[in-house]
Formats: sequence, C-alpha cells, structure tokens
Amino acid sequence: MSSRTKKRVAIFDIDGTIFRSSLLIELVEALIQEGIFPAGFWKKYEREYKEWLNRQGSYEKYILALVLAFNENIKGVRHVDFTRVGRRVIAFHQNRVYGYTRDLIKQLKAKKYYLLAVSHSPMEIVQDFARGMGFNKVYGRIYEIGKGRRFTGARPYDHLIDDKGKILLRVAEKENLTLRGSVGVGDTESDVAFLKMVDRPICFNPNEKLYKRAKRRGWNIVVERKDVVYHL
Repeated sequence: MSSRTKKRVAIFDIDGTIFRSSLLIELVEALIQEGIFPAGFWKKYEREYKEWLNRQGSYEKYILALVLAFNENIKGVRHVDFTRVGRRVIAFHQNRVYGYTRDLIKQLKAKKYYLLAVSHSPMEIVQDFARGMGFNKVYGRIYEIGKGRRFTGARPYDHLIDDKGKILLRVAEKENLTLRGSVGVGDTESDVAFLKMVDRPICFNPNEKLYKRAKRRGWNIVVERKDVVYHL
C-alpha cells in the first residue's frame, strides 16, 4: 500500500492536554474516598502539592511525588475494586475536557485520521476515558496483576510507555499508517519524543521546558484560558 492510501495518524497526550486535570490525581482521590488507599495517603505528597499550589514548586515535582506514593500503595489492591472506582471517576469526569483539543479530535476523526492516545496514567482508566473520546488505540501504564486478581506492584512495560515516540512508530508500522500529514499534541517535555516526529506538532498549554523548546523549533503553541484560545 502506498503512502497516498495509508491512513494518517494523530497522537495525543491526555492529562493536561485533553483532560483538564490528571486522570491519576482524580483516581487517587477516589481511591482514598473509597477507603482502598489509607486516609493518610495524601500526606505522602502534601508538601509538593502545597508548594505547587502556592507557585513555590513545580507541577512536575507534585505529580512525581503522587506517582511514587501510588506505586508504593497499589500492591495488594484488588483489580475489581480498582476498575470499579476508575469507571466511577470516568463517568463523573468524562466531559471535563479542553474545548480546543476536543474540537480538534472531532475534526481529525472526520478526516479519517487514526487517533492514538498515550498517557502515563494507569491503563484501566486511560482506556475508558480515551475510547469515550473516539480514539482507535490507547496506551497507558500497565500494573501487573497476580494471584487473587490483586496488583503485585510490578510495572512490566515501563520501558515502552516511557518513550512515546517508539509507541508512535510501533503503532504506525503495525496499523500501516503514514506519518505524512501526521499531528501530535502534547504539553510537557515527555511528549517531545513524538512531537519531533510528526508533521504538525502542537504544544498545548505547554510547561516552561516544552514552551522554550517549541519556540526554538518553531512548533505551534496553543493556550486555552477560560473560554479563549490563543495561538502564540
């Protein structure tokens, strides 16, 4: 099949790019409310959260602290409880999305693009959210399930999910897609791996590191604030 007849691909990050928060943050709060995570769980990242809230620390440090706490506490949790809470989170937050990326997804879908979503949040919650948005393929972080259908705490595919560029190439080859006319949308430097590969890189509400790189490379920078979309 020639590149002219191959379907074009669009790859999206999710947290902070489509979803107006972090799926992991919302999931953790729900797990605490359900008593699946201990009540004092939030203390593990309280300092980083307050520093970010007061603009004295970075969002990245806050998320990293939360992820570390999550990884330490997921071991032993029943998968059935985890998925039940995840579905409740998605049902409540499914429409909490940015207008710009929501509309872009609709436009690309109408043009028959193959839509790929990649997130570092757990696969169970990422899959439900992204498929509700109409994505063809979804990648999220996978946590191993062991005896009694409980999480072991192991993360066997981190080497794959941590390189979003490799995921894009893997899916493009497997699904016989073309990168000609491809689109990529991300908000942090972890998305650079695929942004530098696509024809139309879009840095949406970028953090400082991605913003500086986008300016140097001449990539599109889009910011959505309240009900206004700015093209910088």
